[in-house]
Amino acid sequence: MTTTIYHNPDCGTSRNTLAMIRASDEEPVIIEYLKTPPSRKKLVELIAAMGISVRELLREKGTPYAELGLGDAKWSDGELLDFMMAHPILVNRPIVVTSKGVKLCRPSEVVLDLLETPLLADFLKEDGERVAARQS
Repeated sequence: MTTTIYHNPDCGTSRNTLAMIRASDEEPVIIEYLKTPPSRKKLVELIAAMGISVRELLREKGTPYAELGLGDAKWSDGELLDFMMAHPILVNRPIVVTSKGVKLCRPSEVVLDLLETPLLADFLKEDGERVAARQS
């Protein structure tokens, strides 16, 4: 199975996650979800595969979350999905799909659980934080 990352190149966490995937000697399919958003059906599938709620996939920072009043519990899952479809920036990222599962990789080292090949050496994030290589 091919590794896929729903990626935002402007996001440091997303860039670090992509770099860790590549450091494990994999070249993923990269979907820049702001340019090519997943369909509603695909988004529902990803949420189900991650085992999280629709609300847990909402991103607050740098989005119209507050402006739209999305913190209010009145919104149904369907309505929250409607908002994500209208404003893809509301979808938290990066989401990584591999044969080992699907996860929202926040923090970026969550991706290590999904990699077929472990990192061969420690990884240095953009901010200088070191992520220790894991043995499989």
